[in-house]
Amino acid sequence: DLTLNYTPTKLYTHNVDVNRINQEELMKLPGNPILFKAETNGSKRNIEKIFKSYLVMEELLLKKDAVVMFIKNNPEKGYLNGTTGSVVGFTQNDNMPIVQISSGEKIQLLKEEWGKDNESGEVIATVSQMPIKLAWAITIHKSQGMTLDAAEIDLSKTFETGQGYVALSRIRNIAGLRLMGLNDTAFKVDPLILHIDGRIKTASQNASDEIEKVPRETLERIFISYVERLGGITDKSLIEEEKEKLKSSKKYKTKDISTTHIRTRNLIEGSRNIDDLIRSRGIRKESIINHLTRLKEDDSNLDLEKFKPNLEIFEKVKNTASTLRAKNNKDDFTDNGNLRLSSIFNVLDGEVTYDDIKISLLFL
Repeated sequence: DLTLNYTPTKLYTHNVDVNRINQEELMKLPGNPILFKAETNGSKRNIEKIFKSYLVMEELLLKKDAVVMFIKNNPEKGYLNGTTGSVVGFTQNDNMPIVQISSGEKIQLLKEEWGKDNESGEVIATVSQMPIKLAWAITIHKSQGMTLDAAEIDLSKTFETGQGYVALSRIRNIAGLRLMGLNDTAFKVDPLILHIDGRIKTASQNASDEIEKVPRETLERIFISYVERLGGITDKSLIEEEKEKLKSSKKYKTKDISTTHIRTRNLIEGSRNIDDLIRSRGIRKESIINHLTRLKEDDSNLDLEKFKPNLEIFEKVKNTASTLRAKNNKDDFTDNGNLRLSSIFNVLDGEVTYDDIKISLLFL
């Protein structure tokens, strides 16, 4: 019953096959590609770590009808890591890609942000880029952790035990699978795993039993030593100092409030408008809006009136939100009951940006 408006993603064992297929397929499409370059902030070393830790691209070439895959979770906008679709066009004003996913929903993309934190939870490096990559083909290795709607899998060059399992377990259901090739290694299980599985389970149980015998005071000394080796704080007075820094003049109720949100909050009073706050804070507008949303959730009395969009935009969002709530279509709501930004965006036919929609919702 699975209906797709694009060719399913192909999973291969080798990078050379993946890169070749993606470039060949992109070049087959008519027209000139649009280049999206990542925006970075932080040391070169930390930025490289972000690129290596995620699938985010330093440079991304796109054309209309390109098959793509989302590489970040954003349920509010309607996509998750591994969601696949195709580029159906670009916005007129700023050439932002519009992707239609397998459900038929169209999503206008904006750059997302990936970050690296230090031990204190402070952001020390960021990378901003489109949350997609070309996906006519990807490697089995890079597909780990993803759930794909559909895929064509070639296991004819499998060279490691376990690759077949990893590849097949990516698929949401059997209807989305097309198996293109096999070899003798594809479904082999490493003999070492079979050999030591029982020993691992026994050792785990023995360890659990031994821990139960250790006095609590000894365990606490072990835990403290471990935290200190990792560079953590164990002195109670220093811990209290850190807590006071995080509180920053008020008690934050939301566990997601961190020092980076508090920095934004401390600049609100001295900022005239959203653009002024962005300049003072030195981070992207979307990040600022996310911070304001979290802070408003924590303190409903927080005055954000000066950041409210102009009346025309606000009224459009307000009226659309009211209409969608009245219709009460479950597809227009997230699992926690919030209206999907993409539903409002689609009703307004792209006349209002995701950023303006999100900040308008703070006042509804």
